[in-house]
Amino acid sequence: MEYTTLGSTGVEVSRICLGCMSFGSSDWREWVLDEEDGIELVERARDLGINFFDTANMYSLGESERVLGAALEGHREESVVATKGFFQMDDDDPNSGGLSRKAIEQALDNSLERLGMDTIDLYQIHRWDYDTPIEETLRALDDAVRREKVRYIGASSMWTRQFADALHASDRLGLERFQTMQNHYNLLYREEEREMLPYCEQEDVGVIPWSPLARGYLTRPHEEYDATTRGETDDYAREHPYFEGGGREINERCQELAEEYGATMAQIGLAWLLDKDWVDAPIVGTTSIEHLEDAVEALDISLSESDTEYLEAPYEPVRVSGHE
Repeated sequence: MEYTTLGSTGVEVSRICLGCMSFGSSDWREWVLDEEDGIELVERARDLGINFFDTANMYSLGESERVLGAALEGHREESVVATKGFFQMDDDDPNSGGLSRKAIEQALDNSLERLGMDTIDLYQIHRWDYDTPIEETLRALDDAVRREKVRYIGASSMWTRQFADALHASDRLGLERFQTMQNHYNLLYREEEREMLPYCEQEDVGVIPWSPLARGYLTRPHEEYDATTRGETDDYAREHPYFEGGGREINERCQELAEEYGATMAQIGLAWLLDKDWVDAPIVGTTSIEHLEDAVEALDISLSESDTEYLEAPYEPVRVSGHE
């Protein structure tokens, strides 16, 4: 396993972060693993040297956090745990979501209880809250750090101008700064290269992309995508522009290079992402130990400059996706 410093925090994390959206309860999504299989995945991840785990309160409505907490029991100190809050957890309670002080304090306490932890290493806002002033959100997060419930704070998909407003507000008010950006970035979705990624590089913000394999579309040939349970049931994947512009041709080129390198398509897609200087650790979600092992092996693949250009050439600008 390779390790890197997460942004400017000084914390060393594995270059692969295990995304935990894929376990909790199949009642939430058909492809989600149950507790036993989820714990097995975490244990294998630790065996492979992965020390960085990302979840969210909304994943299986809290079950993902609970499973992760159970899986890391006895191994808390050597793990770096990240979770997120924002989305409404209870349809009957409007304050069970959002980024008001009330919502953050309640969500954070609930996440700590489910994880079985006293302190969360990285607490992230899952999206931008248009109904709450960013100053209120930042003050609540700053208080959480000062009370030692959280070590660092991070953000997720938003417009670059919003992220800049947040960092400037922190600096102006002397509040804790967002140390990471969890944004949407992969071979098929590169709109973040225009503003967000250069800005993160300028501000020394750690980048931990979500959906590094385009929700599975970069793991198998185009015509086979719908053959999986997730491909059949994950309508959210269809909302992203993976199948637009040059998406299918990139998929085909990824398959072609996988054959040349004796690798899987997923490994080629991850190797491309890991080679980007502004990426600290892509968040890889999986329901298979074999696929997890494949992801780690992608660290050994070094794409040539010409192969990188070949993969990138068909890309066309697409609609912004993931901010809402």
